[in-house]
Amino acid sequence: MPSRNIPRWIEIWNRKFHIYIGLYLLLFVWLFSISGLFLNHPKWQFAQFWPQRKQSSFERSIQPPAETESVAKAKHLMQQLDIKGEIQQITTHPEKAQFDFRVFRPGHIIDIKADLDTKRAKISQIQVNGWGVFRALHQFSGVRMNDPKEKRDWLWTRIWSLSMDAVALGIIIMVLSGIYMWYKILAKRRLGLIALGLGVLCCGFFVFALGRLH
Repeated sequence: MPSRNIPRWIEIWNRKFHIYIGLYLLLFVWLFSISGLFLNHPKWQFAQFWPQRKQSSFERSIQPPAETESVAKAKHLMQQLDIKGEIQQITTHPEKAQFDFRVFRPGHIIDIKADLDTKRAKISQIQVNGWGVFRALHQFSGVRMNDPKEKRDWLWTRIWSLSMDAVALGIIIMVLSGIYMWYKILAKRRLGLIALGLGVLCCGFFVFALGRLH
C-alpha cells in the first residue's frame, strides 16, 4: 500500500528503475554468477577449459618502431602484426635489442618477442574455449591493480570497465529500490526483516569476523 507521505511520481519512477535496471543487469548477473561458480568449482569436468586450449607459434617480419616509449612501441608492433588486445608485461632488453610483451583479451593470450636487430618477431598464442572466456571476463580489468603505473590502453577494456561500473551502480539501485518496495508492504515486513537480518549477519561474519578467527 503506497505511503501517504510519498509523492506518486516517486512510487512510479522507483518501480520503473527497479524493472528496467533489472532487465539491463540480467545477462551481466548471469555471466558473473556462472563464471563465479567456475572459479569456485574448478574441478567440474565440463568447465575444464585449460587442457583443451589451442596453442600456436609463428614468426613475422617487422619494422622496428621509431617510438621510444614502451606502450607506444608495443602498439606500433601490434598494428604491424594485426593483433588487438590489452598490453601487459612489457620487458625490454636494450643490450640484445629485444622487446617482449604480452597482449591479452578474454580467450586469448599472445606473447610477442621482437628482435629489433633481425627485424623478426616470434608470436606465441594460446586460445581457450567459451568457458575460459567466461572465467576471464569475471576477473578482466585490463590492468594489475597493484601497479599504479599501468593504464588501460585498449578501447574495449575501457568500455568493459565502464560497463562493470554501471553494473555495480545498477545493483546498488536495485537493492535500495527493492528495500523501499518491501518496506511499504506491512504484511511482509517481518519476513523481510528476518531475511535482511540473516543476510547482514552472514555477510558481516565474512567481512569482519572471518579474518580474526584463530
